[in-house]
Amino acid sequence: MKNSSIKTVVAIGIGAALFFVLGRFVAIPSPIPNTNFCLQYAILGLLAAMFGPIAGGLIGLIGHTLIDLSWGGAPWWSWVIASAFVGVVVGLIAKKCKIAEGNFGKKEIVTFIIANIVANVLAWLVVAPVLDILIYAEPANKVFAQGGMAALSNSVTSVVVGTLLALAYTKTIAKQGSLDAE
Repeated sequence: MKNSSIKTVVAIGIGAALFFVLGRFVAIPSPIPNTNFCLQYAILGLLAAMFGPIAGGLIGLIGHTLIDLSWGGAPWWSWVIASAFVGVVVGLIAKKCKIAEGNFGKKEIVTFIIANIVANVLAWLVVAPVLDILIYAEPANKVFAQGGMAALSNSVTSVVVGTLLALAYTKTIAKQGSLDAE
């Protein structure tokens, strides 16, 4: 149990750092202002599926907060909360895939894809825009346009890149009983 806790804490630290680096330095601008194509959600989805909802939530929360702080302003809390929400939801749904144990067959791939799409659609079409309106009094048409772009781009990158990363990772894990006695 203690070893598992240490691995989770390390995963949170590494995940938040990767989320920050990818979100800060590898963001590709979209046609919608203040919205990017973000590869960090693939890492968030993978690590949330491997380490669960608490780790996923903290990776999204810490990583997104660091990105916002690195621009010299205050965190945009509605989107920070939405990133944490993505990690929690993917962690809740996809934890049963047991990616960390090397399981990632067709059923697990479908579960992982559904988890990422559900999490990103809810986060960016509900959580972020509603909080933008409530916290910052932003215009609804603006925040729902941004949220729609984020839902689409983050779902695509999470599903495509996240699934490829999970497949690559699980290929490196020796399956129980896979070693032959000589």
